[in-house]
Amino acid sequence: MEKPDRIPGQIPGPWALPVAAAVNGVGTGMYVPFTLVFFHYVTGLSFTTVGLVLTVTGLVGLAALPLAGAAVDRFGARRVQLALYGVRAAGFAGYPFADSLAAFAAVALVTAAADRAFPAVQSSLLGEVARGAGRDRLQAATRALQNGGYGAGALLATLVIAFAGPTGYTYAAWGNALSFAFAALLLKPLRPLPANDRTAARQAGAGYRLVLADRPFLVVTGANFLNALNYSALSVLFPLFIVEWLHGPATLTGAAFTINTVLCAVAGVFVGGRVRRAGARRTRAAALGGSLFAMAFLGQIVLGTLRPHSGPVLGGALVAVVVVYTLGELIHSPAAEVLAVSAAPEALRGRYLAAYQMSWSLAKAVAPSLFTALLAVDGRAPWAVLILTSALAAALLIRTERRLPAAAVRPLAETVVRKTSPLASRDSEEASPLTSRHPEGTRS
Repeated sequence: MEKPDRIPGQIPGPWALPVAAAVNGVGTGMYVPFTLVFFHYVTGLSFTTVGLVLTVTGLVGLAALPLAGAAVDRFGARRVQLALYGVRAAGFAGYPFADSLAAFAAVALVTAAADRAFPAVQSSLLGEVARGAGRDRLQAATRALQNGGYGAGALLATLVIAFAGPTGYTYAAWGNALSFAFAALLLKPLRPLPANDRTAARQAGAGYRLVLADRPFLVVTGANFLNALNYSALSVLFPLFIVEWLHGPATLTGAAFTINTVLCAVAGVFVGGRVRRAGARRTRAAALGGSLFAMAFLGQIVLGTLRPHSGPVLGGALVAVVVVYTLGELIHSPAAEVLAVSAAPEALRGRYLAAYQMSWSLAKAVAPSLFTALLAVDGRAPWAVLILTSALAAALLIRTERRLPAAAVRPLAETVVRKTSPLASRDSEEASPLTSRHPEGTRS
């Protein structure tokens, strides 16, 4: 009698990915809040030089995304993830020794390429180790712990710098390198679920041409670009709006970040679980999250119109806005990410998610100039534009959901998959990229 295979959604080594993400978050949180100052002290170069090098290497590093996607499809996401951890660990270990412009640029370029590729590879790994509703659970847990790691890393770096002075930045760089090495070790027990046969896709020469021909997936990616602008608003637009338009204290910016980080870490799994138990389609959940973003931005327009002078009133109103914004993030993020993972054909998941990740990278590149230009016109203008982009993203997701694979929109029930012959074995939730992705009777 044949033994049952793994249950779709059951994750081998379930703790490995979220805990590794938390450790990765600690390392990242140690330098992201202090980026320019961090690299200025670590390398000894001027702020202007550091900023220029980071901008150029960040843009050039985007070229690593399609390469990483192809590598995932060829070697598997876990191997590529381990390689990226190794590159990032070596990069940050080398920063204190990069005391010339050429050395800093070289290390920054390699590290930026690994950083840009990392989120797409991590999403691909999520698709390899979990299926069905298991992906939603794992994504929520991973994001919650990663956000907790960010906060812990920022606090740790603050303490190190407070006690060690400028030398603390060097210690933070080495601590970051150690965190990446430790995260790589934590991934060792993680084993992907059995993969489908990928020979057919390779023989057909399928690659990025198939991604570009997949219009429903491109619509999902475009909608994510519009929503990714909402995420950039917290780090770029919130501080400028508070200080320049509302004339509030800069400390409110730190409070907004703290509230957002704490809520994401504490409530992420709970909110994700409530959304799943409600049976929401991933497209509708992502659209709901975007709608909550729009509500928060509408609150900013009201604040920008009233411009209260009372500190407690302004502070209380901003806390309410941040809470609504964070709730939108907690609902949107897991649904949107798992929607992309599940809509990608298994054989080309790396390439698909590399293309999807480009929407995040482009939004981060566009946001600073877009927001500052709109803010120069009127403090409420960028929020009005974001409300429109959020509404457009929600409409695109709902409109295209019937053209996406059914199990990408709504996870299938978790049933036992029994072993069969290689020709008959199929992923319980994904169709072959070379056959119709929308067979009759599978639409939601």
